[in-house]
Amino acid sequence: MTYSASVVGGTGFTGGELLRLLAGHPEFEIEQATSRSKANKTVGHSHPNLRELDLRFSDPEDLESVDVLFAATPHGVSMEQIDAFQDAADTVVDLSADFRLDTEAQYDEWYDGHSRPELLEKSEYALPELNRENLEGADLIASGGCNATATIMGLLPLFEADILSGDEQVVVDVKVGSSEGGAGGGAASSHPERSGVVRPYAPTGHRHEAEIEQFLGIDVSFTVHAVDMIRGASATCHVFPDGPVSKGDLWKAYRGSYEDEPFVEMVAGGGGVYRYPEPKAIAGTNKAEVGFELDPGNKRLVVFSAIDNMMKGSAGQAVHAANVALGIEETAGLDFQGLHPVGAP
Repeated sequence: MTYSASVVGGTGFTGGELLRLLAGHPEFEIEQATSRSKANKTVGHSHPNLRELDLRFSDPEDLESVDVLFAATPHGVSMEQIDAFQDAADTVVDLSADFRLDTEAQYDEWYDGHSRPELLEKSEYALPELNRENLEGADLIASGGCNATATIMGLLPLFEADILSGDEQVVVDVKVGSSEGGAGGGAASSHPERSGVVRPYAPTGHRHEAEIEQFLGIDVSFTVHAVDMIRGASATCHVFPDGPVSKGDLWKAYRGSYEDEPFVEMVAGGGGVYRYPEPKAIAGTNKAEVGFELDPGNKRLVVFSAIDNMMKGSAGQAVHAANVALGIEETAGLDFQGLHPVGAP
């Protein structure tokens, strides 16, 4: 069976990734891509890697009826346009933050409020490794934030194996690429300003903390740095368990959670150059790399996780979730293995 699909907000980096994935997906047919600023221009005008697509951007006011609508719009847009999106499609997958959290109070605290709070309990978080069972048949899906996704992927097995209860101290440091700022960018994202930096841009109070707290039930000390790469989010989590933990305990926990997951690779101190998770190694893929190391002297556990922020952290996660929701083979359209060697991801 083939499903028709549209991408609202198709000129951004994530919109381009959605179009790339859907164009190569065996079960999806792209019917529409919208853009206010580039209406009537070809998709290749914004995404040169997609020049072969015979598709032009249309005005988002003229939505066509499709099976699945992917909304790659700025935060705040989807909650205002959700009625139009749901009128146009049986399944809506939103890649903004508009439906990720459970309550209106959370949006009042972390964002600028919410205009459609009655829909929050109806949306499903898109990360299959966390929420697969609830995604089946879902018609409103919220793709997770990239920094939250990287962090949750690293820490989740520790909670599933009861190594952590939620009362422990957890310090998370995330390094992110410039694509996280979107195609619009800004002064801080210009190449002369961004190149060569390791810049703390959210030392405290990053909005993605809300997702981590919601799904793991833990307060985290969370800091994000901008670094000199294009794609990627790399999370280093410093965890201080209440009791002793062995490497055997950790391998059992991580294998128990991820051994059968098609998009998770364990990279934990093996041989070669890439001994721990590295965004460069998985750029362009829907994979997450996860690893760990013990520091017995300080009673510390260090967890590493790496994703491509535009794939596992956004467009790839959205397509993966749509596959699950529609009963399509989970890996369909997401089998790109990545490249090595490559330059800055």
